[in-house]
Amino acid sequence: MINRKILVITSILIFNNLVSQNKRIRDYGIEIGVLKPGRLNSITDVKGVKVGHTTLIEGDSIRTGVTAILPHSGNIFQLKVPAAIYLGNGFGKLAGYSQVKELGNIETPIILTNTLSVPEASNALITYTLQQKGNENIHSVNSVVGETNDGWLNDIRGRHIKEKHVLNAINNAKSGVIKEGNVGAGTGTVCFQYKGGIGTSSRIIPEKFGSYTVGVLVQTNYGGVLQINGVPIAKELDNYPRNYKYDVDGSCMIVVMTDAPLSNRNLERLAKRAMMGLARTGGIASNSSGDYVIAVSTAKDNFIPHYKKSPLIETKELENGAMTPLFLAVIEATEEAIINSLFAAKTMIGRNNNKRKSIPIDEVIKIMKKYNRIHPTNE
Repeated sequence: MINRKILVITSILIFNNLVSQNKRIRDYGIEIGVLKPGRLNSITDVKGVKVGHTTLIEGDSIRTGVTAILPHSGNIFQLKVPAAIYLGNGFGKLAGYSQVKELGNIETPIILTNTLSVPEASNALITYTLQQKGNENIHSVNSVVGETNDGWLNDIRGRHIKEKHVLNAINNAKSGVIKEGNVGAGTGTVCFQYKGGIGTSSRIIPEKFGSYTVGVLVQTNYGGVLQINGVPIAKELDNYPRNYKYDVDGSCMIVVMTDAPLSNRNLERLAKRAMMGLARTGGIASNSSGDYVIAVSTAKDNFIPHYKKSPLIETKELENGAMTPLFLAVIEATEEAIINSLFAAKTMIGRNNNKRKSIPIDEVIKIMKKYNRIHPTNE
């Protein structure tokens, strides 16, 4: 008889081996940008933000999952948050865009998953919202669901994501350290022809500009000509000879959270700058790449109550001239989150024995040293 304890432990070891590597880019002395990251260098450095994952790794062909991002712990439908969505390139299936564009707020958790699971995730968000206390009389829910296509490694046509997986990600969402790499919505993704996944980072702007925090989480599944902190990694690794054919299709979902008091108008301006962070990594938002940025302000004074006592709403908002430090913060955090997703992911074999290797970290570090981009105190 097989010892069940040994079997369980073995399964956990196999699962962990598929999920993530041990270090993030700063652990290797690679410091992107000039602003300081938050304590965890994570989207959860923004107070109140929680992230949850459901990861499906089953058999030889299921490699997919769900990632849930909650802007606060309360009833989000009853206390909506200012938000904006920016389309870097619209070849995607993001649900909920038009109402966010029209009203400038989000009323559900944000869900990331695979392309063909958007309807299931949207349905799960409706279930979640209708079941919350205080929502007994609501008859409309604008669920926000983003996606990338993980069909190279995952049996995407099998549509293995179910309502329970989405609800699990929401209910298990937490603050603090979150997993990166082959987890949640990043389980089966591919980035720059390497294994992609979930990555996160944050920045705190200087005290004289308000000490606000900007946190970013990405689901990377796109291509281009990889560079890290300005270093031409792809060229150095000789992945792109003279007869290089552009194999850059895919998508990238970028979620931005900040505690700065921003209107949906300035949140859209902030979201646009996140695409600059993607460009810094060598991404080009190709023709069939769905590149979306969802930006949210978690400033409590600006929560939008569903049931209003007055037709007038009083809010606080940073003026336009105060946005520049936040622009820099989101660019840096997006760039680092993307590279963290690559460094965290591990080699994965999936559908039809398709394989995506992890980025060769040792070789990358040698190249970074060659260009003097390793911080000397961390060598």
